[in-house]
Amino acid sequence: MNPDQIRSHFPALALTDAGQPRLYLDNPGGTQVAQRVIDRTVSYLTRTNANGGGAFRTSRESDALLDEAHAAMADLLGARSPDEIVFGQNMTTLTFHMSRTLGQQFEAGQEIVVTRMDHDANISPWLLLARDLDMTIRWLPFDTGTFRYDLDVYGSLLSEKTALVALNYASNALGTINPVARMSAMAHEVGALSYVDAVQYVPHGVTDVQALGCDFLVCSPYKFFGPHQGVLWGREELLAGLPPYKVRPADDALPIRHETGTLSHEGMAGTLGVVEYLESLGEGASRRARLVHAMQHIARYEQDLCLRLINRLQELPEITIYGLTDEADMTDRVPTVILDVEGIPARSVAEYLGARNIFVWDGDYYAMEVIDALGHAPSGGLVRIGLAHYNTAQEVDQVCDTLQKMVLESGVRHAF
Repeated sequence: MNPDQIRSHFPALALTDAGQPRLYLDNPGGTQVAQRVIDRTVSYLTRTNANGGGAFRTSRESDALLDEAHAAMADLLGARSPDEIVFGQNMTTLTFHMSRTLGQQFEAGQEIVVTRMDHDANISPWLLLARDLDMTIRWLPFDTGTFRYDLDVYGSLLSEKTALVALNYASNALGTINPVARMSAMAHEVGALSYVDAVQYVPHGVTDVQALGCDFLVCSPYKFFGPHQGVLWGREELLAGLPPYKVRPADDALPIRHETGTLSHEGMAGTLGVVEYLESLGEGASRRARLVHAMQHIARYEQDLCLRLINRLQELPEITIYGLTDEADMTDRVPTVILDVEGIPARSVAEYLGARNIFVWDGDYYAMEVIDALGHAPSGGLVRIGLAHYNTAQEVDQVCDTLQKMVLESGVRHAF
């Protein structure tokens, strides 16, 4: 990974405000986009903008490009077929839609397992479905000391009544990468489906839905350097068998039967562009091989960067990190770090950094169950620093130096 070469693909990284560069550490909430994404989006809107199914040139070209986008995402996620890829407005909307679709085969008295570590987009749709169908919700906690799930506890929640388990591949707060392959297998042992939120994992590692063995997986291109959009993968036989909510004239073939209404065609063009960008970073005989190679390199680079961030933050006794911090655990987490600065509200920390053009999140980032379990909901949540492969060691040092300066200025001091 050559940081200078990587950064040259992202126009936003060259922007300054009053001569001060922008430091993007808000990546778990949304990444910056590669030039290839911009080019694909503009090209679609200027040359190919049409609705599908027409007999004329722009409509035919638009249909061909959308087919390319489905095939590209199939390669990124390791799907068997482009027919397993469903595009939508965002992960949340897709999950609400799919929860209603799946709910047609669920019954009162059945159970759904949700977790205390997930983003609410993979919790509330199932809570509402359970309410509507008189199903029971079973909650899987995480260990607030290890920041992991206890699989024995998880196993105790599963039974012949379990219809579905909603799991998160990586936490958008703690950063923990969870053993979803094992957890999906355990769900299948009792006849349950597994629905995986991979929004926070896909930007940081190789995604292989076949190896995971899950039934559905959702992600968001705007979290991996693309446009605001959502993508769902589902097993072809499951998607084909589920009765969709759609208008009567809409095609009944996969995947369009689950793509309600006219999609964001320009967004799909941009998503094709981001897959092309990621592919350009790798080597191999096929697009899938090149994507796997690229994501392996991204993962290793980010693991080193994350360890540098954690080590620097641990030099400040006023800062408490919530999540895996040992060097040996870097392969079990994505480079998303949440922290508390003693005596300073998370919002005040974010504002201090923001005034210096360092962008970080504060609050609960819709991971409200995580923040509540850690005891920080009453105080306004925690600070979140999220790295991506276009960030650098120099930027890590800059945010840590700025945090140290803030602590010194605040009067909340310990012996350094």
